[in-house]
Amino acid sequence: MDPSEMRYLEDEDSSTMKVIKGATSGFVVGTIWGTIVATWHDVPRVERRVALPGLIRTLKMMGNHGATFAAIGGVYIGVEQLVLNYRTKRDFVNGAIGGFAAGATVLGLKGRSIPTAISAGAALATTSTLIDWGGQTTRIDNGKEYYPYTTKKRPDATVN
Repeated sequence: MDPSEMRYLEDEDSSTMKVIKGATSGFVVGTIWGTIVATWHDVPRVERRVALPGLIRTLKMMGNHGATFAAIGGVYIGVEQLVLNYRTKRDFVNGAIGGFAAGATVLGLKGRSIPTAISAGAALATTSTLIDWGGQTTRIDNGKEYYPYTTKKRPDATVN
């Protein structure tokens, strides 16, 4: 492995922390998406002994979508980190394997069929590969190291 790529493996976050962050952000996005989907559906009829049926349905949809997205995010990041640590190589293959594993396990289990699992895994793997090849990233490496302090020496201020 190239020494300049070694610092990517030495991030401040451990693999476990990345999985937790992926699952948490997936949960937040899924909950927001569940809220949007719940507004598209008709409100159920008022039933006896059920207070606020629209609110209960909305909360259930938010929870279901949030849990699904959290599982996808956690599995994706977890498998990607496992493959990265095993291969010690940072490329699109890690994300493709993570995307296939996340789609096949989470969405395959939800759809309860093998064709659904394979197609969902392939769709997420393709999406991850296209994003990696397109260079879509939140961090741009320009080779500079930033410190919270200055590394230059100041002239001595006590000379009079």
